[in-house]
Amino acid sequence: MRESSDRPKYAIDNFGQLAQATAEENKATAQGTITYFGTYSVNEADRTIDIRVEASSFPNWNGTDLKRFFEVSEEQLKLTVRPPRGGSVDVLWKRAK
Repeated sequence: MRESSDRPKYAIDNFGQLAQATAEENKATAQGTITYFGTYSVNEADRTIDIRVEASSFPNWNGTDLKRFFEVSEEQLKLTVRPPRGGSVDVLWKRAK
């Protein structure tokens, strides 16, 4: 799961009222969040993780394979996505203290 840190809060008080969210609030959630789940395998030699997506909030990924490049240190895990059109996007997890 990835979520934008600048996504605004809902005006509702609790999750049980989610059906009352405004179109703007739902749009911000859809544009600021990506989730998926599935299985993965690690190739330490290539420093890659291959992810088989079972389902995703981006339905085009359902049933597809994603490749992520990784770097691990004592304090963090960095995954790098290299889109087909060039460039890269990094996702960083830091160890909790």
